[in-house]
Amino acid sequence: MSAITAWTRRHRLTVFFGLAFAVSWWAWPFYVAGSSPTPFFACGPVVAAIVVIAVADGRAGYRDLFARLTRWRVGWTWWAVAIGMPLAVLAVASVANVTLWGAPAPDLGRLAWADIGLVVAFRFVDPLDGPFGEEPGWRAYALPRLQEKWSPLRAATTLGVVAALWHLPLVTSGMLAPIGLVVTFAITLVYVWLVNHTGGSALMALVFHVAQGAISYAALGFTGADADRMDWLTGALWCLIAAGLVLADRPAWRTTPAAHAGPSSTSTAALSG
Repeated sequence: MSAITAWTRRHRLTVFFGLAFAVSWWAWPFYVAGSSPTPFFACGPVVAAIVVIAVADGRAGYRDLFARLTRWRVGWTWWAVAIGMPLAVLAVASVANVTLWGAPAPDLGRLAWADIGLVVAFRFVDPLDGPFGEEPGWRAYALPRLQEKWSPLRAATTLGVVAALWHLPLVTSGMLAPIGLVVTFAITLVYVWLVNHTGGSALMALVFHVAQGAISYAALGFTGADADRMDWLTGALWCLIAAGLVLADRPAWRTTPAAHAGPSSTSTAALSG
């Protein structure tokens, strides 16, 4: 066993997080200097998971990652939650924007549903987009290992801080509103709650993430100040939902079910963080 392999096995999460940031942030200074078209690559977490598994775990690690990303037998109720919750938040925020602030009402009949369907399909497989770029790393790889050592609440808040900081290049470049960092932290709690209630299914997190961005503000007719207000409205709703889940489902945040707390295809001893 090489020294690099041995060190990586002892510090899987440290290496994973370091690689995730390095891969996603490498273009940031070049963007600031005007020599890169983008400051950020969303594929950092999935690339980091693939690399760390290759060095430290091999086939067993890939089997575990694949099992979490394809765990679809979770009950129709959780499918409805994963798809319906993000759409409900968008709908409530849109109604508030129209009724309280006079934004133009969306014309759902004029939405390009075929285009939305293509966007949804592409987001499931595009590593440069948020869902597939993040979920195999954050929820399928890092979360189980964090929960081997900590309670779900501590694991979720830690991952929420990391994921929020990871988005910093988007904020400094104006591609993400600053409130997005707070929302990222809050919605991480929702992701963890969903994954833990579905037997460790990172697929549900992927579906949730795809649904969250399936319909843009622009597609609904919100532009300018109306679109900016949507960021605040949806952000406030996600913060309320996260707080509500923590307060209303306290047992879920104390102990992770043993069946999906850590890697399912290999021993905890072999794959400790």
